[in-house]
Amino acid sequence: MRSLRPRPAALRVVLGALFLAVGVLVATDFAEARAGRGMSFGSRGSRTWSTPAPTPTAPSAQPMQRSATPQNQLGAPATRAPGAQPGGFFNRGGFMGGLMGGLLGAGIFGLLMGSGFFSGLGSLSGLLGLLLQIALIFIVVRLVMGWLRSRNQPSYAGGGRPDPMARDALNGGGMASGAAGGNGASGAAAPRAGFDTGPRGRPLQLEGSDFDSFERLLGEVQGAYGRGDRETLFRLLTPEMAGYMGEELDELDREGLKNRVTDVKLLQGDLSEAWSEGSSEYATVAMRYELKDVTLDKATGRVVLGDPDRKEQAVEFWTFVRTPGGEWKLTAIQQG
Repeated sequence: MRSLRPRPAALRVVLGALFLAVGVLVATDFAEARAGRGMSFGSRGSRTWSTPAPTPTAPSAQPMQRSATPQNQLGAPATRAPGAQPGGFFNRGGFMGGLMGGLLGAGIFGLLMGSGFFSGLGSLSGLLGLLLQIALIFIVVRLVMGWLRSRNQPSYAGGGRPDPMARDALNGGGMASGAAGGNGASGAAAPRAGFDTGPRGRPLQLEGSDFDSFERLLGEVQGAYGRGDRETLFRLLTPEMAGYMGEELDELDREGLKNRVTDVKLLQGDLSEAWSEGSSEYATVAMRYELKDVTLDKATGRVVLGDPDRKEQAVEFWTFVRTPGGEWKLTAIQQG
């Protein structure tokens, strides 16, 4: 009777296809290599552990994951101070580090030990079944990620997208109000309904020039990060944020990689909160922007992650801080 046990050559083909599928899934998870890598970190003064107010651009915000500001409520979260040894560029948490990591780990271990998702290496049908399930998992992951992204994309009942810097287009202040020549004679941004009722700090009135600075900083920070320009990042960021992004650049260096961010363009933005406390002034703005984001091998220039010809979109809350009359600096990023 002919054995169904696969030959070594067939086994190599099957294992090659398996690890290729795993590699595709991992690349999908690590494709966000822009400044911040799709995480939430930094400080927002006394509002660090409060959720930013929702806006038309970003109806919700993820909680802070890393901050030098102690949490005074519900216990302090696990944080890593700048300068601590990171886990490596390809050791981030997230979706692949949780449910998907467990499923793939179980599948590979079971395959090698003879007890895979169906019946391991002892059966050709088991191998085919495992590959089929991995393919299905990949499809489900792509669908779920696409659905999550679509939830953050605002719909426009009137058809056209508002100009990101048309200050009167989006219900009150934010990126859409306060420009010179707007409704207000002074050009100051009108407070957004509810944003000035936060539990801490005093309401802060912003000018059109402030929103110009926020849009400019978006491009300058991403560009400096893509160039690995630490000197410029130190000028544009608070020391805490410069430390976090310096860690990310160090991880890229250790892996022999570099990030390249180009064609950054703000698509839509609005104000979430603006307040002052002590000798500092804060503004949190929601921004939806597009960019080209790829990771390259330093030695060869080969594209490791991302598509140099495709623009990606991100929705994030950026918080800026300054002393009165001073220059705005980026102090926090939170994912929308």
